[in-house]
Amino acid sequence: MTGSRGDRLAALVAERELDRLLVTDLVNVRYLTGFGGTNGACICGGEARLFFTDFRYTERAEAEVGGWEVITVKDDWLGGIAAHLAGRTGFEDQQMAVRTLGKLEKKLPDGVTLEGAGGTVERLRRVKDEAELAAIAASSELADEVWGWSLERGLAGRSELDVARAAEARMREHGAEPSFPAIVAAGPNGALPHAEPGERQIGRGELVVFDMGAKLDGYCSDGTRTFATGEPDGRGREVYEVVREAQEAALAAVRAGASAEALDAVARERIAAAGHGERFGHGLGHGVGLEVHEEPRVSPRSEDVLQAGEVVTVEPGIYLPGELGVRIEDLVVVTAEGHRNLSSLPKELQLVE
Repeated sequence: MTGSRGDRLAALVAERELDRLLVTDLVNVRYLTGFGGTNGACICGGEARLFFTDFRYTERAEAEVGGWEVITVKDDWLGGIAAHLAGRTGFEDQQMAVRTLGKLEKKLPDGVTLEGAGGTVERLRRVKDEAELAAIAASSELADEVWGWSLERGLAGRSELDVARAAEARMREHGAEPSFPAIVAAGPNGALPHAEPGERQIGRGELVVFDMGAKLDGYCSDGTRTFATGEPDGRGREVYEVVREAQEAALAAVRAGASAEALDAVARERIAAAGHGERFGHGLGHGVGLEVHEEPRVSPRSEDVLQAGEVVTVEPGIYLPGELGVRIEDLVVVTAEGHRNLSSLPKELQLVE
């Protein structure tokens, strides 16, 4: 599989009229080669499929890296890589530090020039293969199981931090890691889209925004549900239903060929029509894969067009400062006909003790 990714990347390198591409972002290195260590780089272009690491990882690389020549750099890391560059070489300018770039330029062989080519590997990563989709689905299934376990333990009377930490510990018991720190935000804290759970005790009759994801075998999930610890007041129920309807409408509009900007507008227009347009301040969603936030972006300013095989979140929200917040988020696979939903939790407002 990693070998075919190298071939696909080589085709993109040629499309950009480059001779080589130097890949230094470790997430991209893992995607291309399967290497999971902390020091690696690769060069791709033409027939070249070169993977570089240091002596600490030689044995690991021999076991993990397939379809790439493994080269151990003994002393001069940048010099050892530079010696294999040729002609017009692209590099990941969004990732490489200016200081590192300056050092690399001093070691280039004659006739080699560097050109910014950030985002090239990310183009490949957007569309997932079947193995990636299975890994993401497994991560999402695990997160859904942890939500169920968390609700069985109850929410009211516990601190936000206790709920979040317990959920993360449960993931680790199942061999996963949180794909990001879990968000548990009750009552007025729910109005903070990226609230950090604290010692505040969750009260009764409150809305609780619960956002989390699992990372299993390198691949992430991401999802959110808003629960209620008893029947909320009329305003809380009203806001919840607006978000639920906006989310369902956006899900129905997901399909290959859809404009990410237009998809965002489907949910945003419904929230605005209910009088809460200014309280939906983030984009509708984002890609998920080896990273919990990656391309494509689904927002009012996105120029992306959805493709079959992409995995994206659909997560509208309404946030009323000092009062409450509601967000409902599903993780879906884009298909030619629509989408496949990887999130199994119900959408109706769940009342939890």
